[in-house]
Amino acid sequence: MGTRILSVEDDERIRTAVKLALEDEGWIVDEAASGEEAIDLFHRSVPDVVLIDIMLPGIDGFELCRTLRRTSDVPIVMVTARNDTHDVVAGLEAGADDYLTKPFAPKELSARIRALLRRIRPTSTAHARLIFGDLEIIPDEGKVMRSGQELHVTKTEFRLLCELAQNPGRVFSRESLLDKVWGYDYFGDGRLVDVHVRRLRTKVEADPANPRHVVTVRGLGYRLQA
Repeated sequence: MGTRILSVEDDERIRTAVKLALEDEGWIVDEAASGEEAIDLFHRSVPDVVLIDIMLPGIDGFELCRTLRRTSDVPIVMVTARNDTHDVVAGLEAGADDYLTKPFAPKELSARIRALLRRIRPTSTAHARLIFGDLEIIPDEGKVMRSGQELHVTKTEFRLLCELAQNPGRVFSRESLLDKVWGYDYFGDGRLVDVHVRRLRTKVEADPANPRHVVTVRGLGYRLQA
């Protein structure tokens, strides 16, 4: 089976242009004009990547993203009509892995999707298990445990955690994490890193407001510690 993309966009012209661009890459494209239709399609044929326009009739893009995230860690790209900090951060907080701002070039869209597809492959590491106090990471199995309980993390959150865990105590700048985890030129948009760190903390930390493991080093970036 080929790579399957679910494109959720209510504007028929944009939806058609996206479909043609993605099919040129050899990918299978399912289309939905609303959040409700997207949920139905998603459960009938689970895609490898989902593109979600924020402004949808009925269930908006934020709620659709949250709905999918309750049961799936499928990579999600949110599409916004403006590079507005609130929209971008809200989309990432809803569970998106990445975002695109309209208008975008087909090559940019394809590059983002290829980066996402590379990212979902297992992270290579020589460690079978990485243990930091009550936190245990099992890279080969894609699992994260806290106090013996398995945590649900997205593929991007898992790669971010593994990147930090392979060099415990080392401070990673936002730019370094963008390169290593997202694997694409994001022009220094540290919002992707900051929001994913916040989301990760709500899962791996007993007290996310006072993190013990994923620590901020002011002015420099983030590090993982026991």
